[in-house]
Amino acid sequence: MSYLLIGNISALICDDCIEPLVNARIRVYLPDNRYPVVSHKGIFSDLQPLSAKDVLMKADRLLAETTLDEQGNFTLSWQQIHLFTEPLELDLCLDSLPGRTGIRQPRNFHLCKAVLHWKRSVNGYIGAYAYVVPSNHWNAICGDAGAWVITGTVKQRRDNGYPQPTLRVEAYNAITGKLVGSAFTNEYGRYTLRFSRKDLYHGSLQPVRQGRIHMGPDVYFRIYQNDRLVLEENETHANAPERQDLAPCSCHHLLYRPSVMKWASGHIQGWINDVKALSGKSKKKKELYLSSALF
Repeated sequence: MSYLLIGNISALICDDCIEPLVNARIRVYLPDNRYPVVSHKGIFSDLQPLSAKDVLMKADRLLAETTLDEQGNFTLSWQQIHLFTEPLELDLCLDSLPGRTGIRQPRNFHLCKAVLHWKRSVNGYIGAYAYVVPSNHWNAICGDAGAWVITGTVKQRRDNGYPQPTLRVEAYNAITGKLVGSAFTNEYGRYTLRFSRKDLYHGSLQPVRQGRIHMGPDVYFRIYQNDRLVLEENETHANAPERQDLAPCSCHHLLYRPSVMKWASGHIQGWINDVKALSGKSKKKKELYLSSALF
């Protein structure tokens, strides 16, 4: 008989955007009977940081460990050793953040110590566990690593009902005017853009301004459809309060007005070419064609 634990670990960037903790590691430990289960929240307790010494001291109780996949999913299994009614300890290790931005170093957290709910199957017991890191905790973790993530949606000012095109979103540091990161929108117009502290000033000294909490950049955006600029902001747009001293986890929704000039000029050029093709035809036929093309 064996135990099989399946689940998912993700984090909230903002209230309407969640990201899987790709390549993070989850560990399951045997309980330490010297200490009772003290978490009143059970499997929903908040993350607790662990030092390297904490991890080392419990190494002999490790049951299983695995790496989360691209969706933050995991599968863990181990042989049965009288665990059905005993609590387990679950820990999380982040060797790097999603997108591999920020300082890379192991960051260990205690997830919970609780009795999980198991269901008996033919081959053993099956259980499930899922956890979403709250946005305030994820913001602190990213800030400690010197990593920023910006998410949001890009929409047209007037939705014409056509499918959302793929757009390239670029973020610029208003202090230096340098590009700090770019990302493409998905089919829903959602983008997720990442950069690190080292991307902000490119080796120059970081200016310190009074009252800054996050030491983040003031940002403005530019949006491209293929190589055509459809939204152009500049340093003045970064003066908005929500664009200044950017928090490590931020959400910015952008609107753009698609240009019709390129489409119109191409349409007119094609119409002119059709008119030229009629040059050898009679005047009456040309007049009939022109009138039908206009209306």
